[in-house]
Amino acid sequence: MPAPLIGLTTRNTEHPQNKYPLSSSPRTYPTALVKAGAMPVLIPTNLPPESYPDLLHRLDGIIFTGGGDIDLQYFPGEAHPEIYGIDLERDAMEITLSRMAVEAGLPLLGICRGFQVINVALGGTLYTHILDQLPGALEHSCYPAYPPDHLAHNVRLAPGTKLSGIFQADTVQVNSLHHQGANQLAPGLTVAATAPDGLVEAFEIPKHPFGIAVQWHPEWMPEDGNMQRLFRAFVTTAAHTAAEPIQ
Repeated sequence: MPAPLIGLTTRNTEHPQNKYPLSSSPRTYPTALVKAGAMPVLIPTNLPPESYPDLLHRLDGIIFTGGGDIDLQYFPGEAHPEIYGIDLERDAMEITLSRMAVEAGLPLLGICRGFQVINVALGGTLYTHILDQLPGALEHSCYPAYPPDHLAHNVRLAPGTKLSGIFQADTVQVNSLHHQGANQLAPGLTVAATAPDGLVEAFEIPKHPFGIAVQWHPEWMPEDGNMQRLFRAFVTTAAHTAAEPIQ
């Protein structure tokens, strides 16, 4: 069986010397997918919207990757000086693609910003700076004080969820590289994991072949057995799932 083709959303950056515009992704994402048996492909942000159905039809799964914050035009959040990295082109593309992927039943995995994109796309809201808006919050933005693979805290897995079945555990240790997070979860989403301060750390889309989003960064923990199982479960589902026709 051919390796499943997994799309990775990208960010708009520029070359550090000559300032040429780039569509980029941290190498940790394709590395994790290759290790799990997939064939990754990068999705540029300037892809014409009319080509989205054809793109998703060709993919076996999609990962919504980490990055900067989402513009406040997409959800009713508080303006905050710590908001950074707004990219309207990326926001528009990922919000549209996530809605289409959910509707089509295309296997998807949201990671950090990707968690937030899917939640907002489906009608949820975000804390725009957790430390100032969630009473008793932990410090969830641990980089650069600690390396990206630093295990910052545990998350408690909700019994009976797909994620608890993948990890075969009640709790797992995770890294933490985000300053925003879910305030109100979108209607219909299921809480799959929470941090000790009560912040939602993972959710699932019920009755979806593989609709999971996590607030941590499993791609930065390539030697962690739990995170390997997460990527393998995603890739295995992508290899055996036929999505609905995408309009």
